[in-house]
Amino acid sequence: MITSFDPLDGVLALCLTVAALACLYDRHLVRACCCFVGFALAMTLSWWRLGAPWLAVAELLLGALLTGLCFFYALGRVARGASSPLKYDTFSDAWPRTIARALLALGWLVMVGGAIRYVIPDMAYSPAEQPLLLAGVMMAAGALSAFALHRHLVRRLLAFNILGSGVFILLAGLAGTSAAAQVLIGVGLCVAWLGSMLGALLIRQLMHLQGADSLGGDGDSKERAT
Repeated sequence: MITSFDPLDGVLALCLTVAALACLYDRHLVRACCCFVGFALAMTLSWWRLGAPWLAVAELLLGALLTGLCFFYALGRVARGASSPLKYDTFSDAWPRTIARALLALGWLVMVGGAIRYVIPDMAYSPAEQPLLLAGVMMAAGALSAFALHRHLVRRLLAFNILGSGVFILLAGLAGTSAAAQVLIGVGLCVAWLGSMLGALLIRQLMHLQGADSLGGDGDSKERAT
């Protein structure tokens, strides 16, 4: 458990939060995936700071490298001759639907905040003393909100990974980085990578069979000029 404030942990927590939010809400899909790679690198440093070097290595390989490649493959940026590489998605829903999705996202935020208030009461009174735990809360809440807000499948796959990372940070903050906890988190990282790989393969297959509209994009499936 992180019990005292460390300036380096504070900077790292800020980097994690900013990278996660950029990954979840940047409308340029390629840039959002680049932000995910930066986020995974920050997670690697976080595991090192938490005294879990094996998790740092796993995050570097499974998160930054392999999962990052999955996202670029889903966007059609890895395989040669991939049809309709994706760049942008934009909001174009009717106002009632947009408001309903925003309220659902707000509901997720309230639920996460309430759960943290009762599960980790110490953090509610001294959040600055546990910056990485606070970053984990922000990551989980932001990912749940993005999952409710976005319909685009690539966006939801990004949110799935950010949510998993937030949960793993919270687990490490609560249970420490004992051997058992590291094994549990390591298995979670493997499952998240396998899920991302399967998701990327399904996205490309849908793109090949039905075009970009099959991804449930938030707006036009046509590319914009960069």
